[in-house]
Amino acid sequence: MELRKNSGAIKWALILLCFVFLAVFLLLPLFYIVITALRDGISGYINAITDEYALKAVWLTVQATLWAVIINTIFGISAAWLLTKYSFRGKKILSTFIDLPVTVSPIIAGLIYVLTFGRQGVLYDYLDPLGIQIIFAVPGIVLATIFVTFPFISRELIPVLTAQGVDEEEAAALMGAGTFTIFRKVTLPHIKWALLYGVVLCTARAMGEFGAVSVLSGHLRGKTNTLPLYIELLYQGYDFTGAFASSSILVVMAVIVLILRLIIEKKGKKELDNKK
Repeated sequence: MELRKNSGAIKWALILLCFVFLAVFLLLPLFYIVITALRDGISGYINAITDEYALKAVWLTVQATLWAVIINTIFGISAAWLLTKYSFRGKKILSTFIDLPVTVSPIIAGLIYVLTFGRQGVLYDYLDPLGIQIIFAVPGIVLATIFVTFPFISRELIPVLTAQGVDEEEAAALMGAGTFTIFRKVTLPHIKWALLYGVVLCTARAMGEFGAVSVLSGHLRGKTNTLPLYIELLYQGYDFTGAFASSSILVVMAVIVLILRLIIEKKGKKELDNKK
């Protein structure tokens, strides 16, 4: 209480510091993106964002993001359920491996896939006769996106499932409920907000992935360029209007994800308060 009474100056100094940092490192760059994107007028901006290659880059980004979210949601739920509801040898090793993408550089992740699926890779001779191409193709981009977003959903679910315990599931099992019924009726209501939050985080990370995708894509314009790669290509070609116009698309997508995150947080907190 004493700290609160005597912290007026400190409080306002911290508020000022935070707003200065936000203005310099967030708002000013965003403002510059908008100004540069519109420097050739509205018509120039519209032409840039409706360009054939820009639309293909957006669609590929959406595809990679959707696949990453779907696969990581399935894996995240399965891994979180396994780690919190069952005891087995190697549990800590599995938990450690789930966190591996957070510690490994995305560039290294891309190189790992090149060494695995490339012409000199161990799996190339098996995949090539089947007509399956991973490197410099869409499947490689999807794999890279999945890798870098691997832990986001499971790490949101594990603390919630751990706090929940196993009493309710065991009671449902004793009453004759099957595994799927237990998950749908007992477990899912407890984890739905954490699951949605993890999905939002996974989506945000997948949309902006650059490093691993850059290594695997081959930068084939109109074929393997996601939106971040397309922006880099335009910028290196000194097409600043096109680069910043395309960047604005990514910013809008990020803002939408941020709004969804805030809504989920608010609803999750409201539901928790109602339960209390």
